[in-house]
Amino acid sequence: MKISVVIPAYNEEKLLPTTLAAVRTANRSWADRGWDSEVIVCNNNSTDRTGEVAAAGGARVVFEPVNQIGRARNTGAAAATGDWIVFVDADSQPSAELFAAAAGAISSGKVLAGGTTMKVDSNAWDLRCMLQVWNLISRINGWMAGAFIFVETAAFRQLKGFSPDLFVGEELDLANRLKSLARSKGRRIVILHSAPMLTSARKTELYTRKELLQFFLRFMVRRKSTQTNRDACNVWYDGRR
Repeated sequence: MKISVVIPAYNEEKLLPTTLAAVRTANRSWADRGWDSEVIVCNNNSTDRTGEVAAAGGARVVFEPVNQIGRARNTGAAAATGDWIVFVDADSQPSAELFAAAAGAISSGKVLAGGTTMKVDSNAWDLRCMLQVWNLISRINGWMAGAFIFVETAAFRQLKGFSPDLFVGEELDLANRLKSLARSKGRRIVILHSAPMLTSARKTELYTRKELLQFFLRFMVRRKSTQTNRDACNVWYDGRR
């Protein structure tokens, strides 16, 4: 068995070293089972030292010129040689316990893909409350947060990966397609919860609550037109870091 950890990265020179260090430690969970692993960073047309930092951290670096997270994940996945792909965002820190839980799900033979609940590096009560709501919705609906997704490589490629038309919400679109495929194969999607993934709360520091609320209201009211318009997704693509 071989696991490919794919990290999409756009201007992530500040947080990427911490993420790569966490991944190196967590990868021991694969090694404990006798599994091989590789780490691939997709440099998504960064203007900083993301590519150099990734290479210095021991990752194989590939390049995606179109600044779009779904495309970056797809480009990283295209270079993957593992039986399973684990997507980790460049501002998140998986633990060995999380990778071990994913390994258990993979070994069961009953799971086609999965995600995990999340925790955040902030004490802001409103953010923590929103995250708890998301964790509940995620577990009920089998929706995977983009920060951590594990999926059988063959299934990911059968579905042609993330939609190149979506600038946000691409993980929800993939989750819904994976659920249909899983049912047809007598397998399932699982949301792990024993070791939540730690992710960055930097958006709440870089953007005002008003800016974030405006985006989410626009997303809820005009979802499709927002998802397919890069300019409408400035919270993800304006380069603020």
